[in-house]
Amino acid sequence: MSYSTLIVHLELEQSNDVRLQIAGDLAEQFDSKLIGIAACNPRPSHYASGDFARSLVAQLRATAQQQMAQTEERFRAATRKRAREIEWRSALVNPTNFVAREARAADIIITGADRDGDLTDPMRRLDPGELVILAGRPVFIVPPEVEFLKLNNVVVAWKDTREARRAVVDALPLLHRAKDVTVVEVVEGDASREAAQTRVDDVAAWLGRHAVTSVARVIHATDEMQELDILWQNACDLIVAGAYGHTRTREWVLGGMTRNLLTRSRRCSLLAH
Repeated sequence: MSYSTLIVHLELEQSNDVRLQIAGDLAEQFDSKLIGIAACNPRPSHYASGDFARSLVAQLRATAQQQMAQTEERFRAATRKRAREIEWRSALVNPTNFVAREARAADIIITGADRDGDLTDPMRRLDPGELVILAGRPVFIVPPEVEFLKLNNVVVAWKDTREARRAVVDALPLLHRAKDVTVVEVVEGDASREAAQTRVDDVAAWLGRHAVTSVARVIHATDEMQELDILWQNACDLIVAGAYGHTRTREWVLGGMTRNLLTRSRRCSLLAH
């Protein structure tokens, strides 16, 4: 199992150096085709109408097209010697919806963390949380603090749900290349540690049948959270997790762990819904 085609989403108004580095690292490791993608649907920041509004929209779209051309140029310069084949796609549309639609062409999507949260303009900036829910492909989240891809230590954040099962399957190419893999389930309150240990042992055994050696662990949410924090934020290079969310009146409401991985984590994560 491998990633034959990668998509890397690029922003128009901020640096893409980190995610281009990671995309290049992955393309080299898997000898992949790499598709660069960007989109925005610029609109006036204040109410306008008539000829003035049309003129303003035309100016904004012209600026966006210029930014896309510059972003494409940087993408090609950064990746042409690192990927088996490269391709560029862009459009003047909602970026999240566009990338989700184009995900049909790839095995995995690479994008950045959402440090701005609710302040992001959805017509100009991609929402990685919504993308995870909509894309039907795993999403590799790259925080700005990461410099290059490391796979020394990978943590599988286990929860006995279909999303977690999907994430582990989607992550197999990366898990095969990891030096150490730990499958962790966090239990709360009076939940049975014995039952949780059985579950993570099952996951570790399944990984073993796919030639991935791993360690299965159970951590209590109250007594051992410091240990969990050390494991996630200091010892691991990648977190693999299911993404949990549901729609509520035109917006996606994400689970707490999903939101933390998208907005606060300083480690790369692979999320699948």
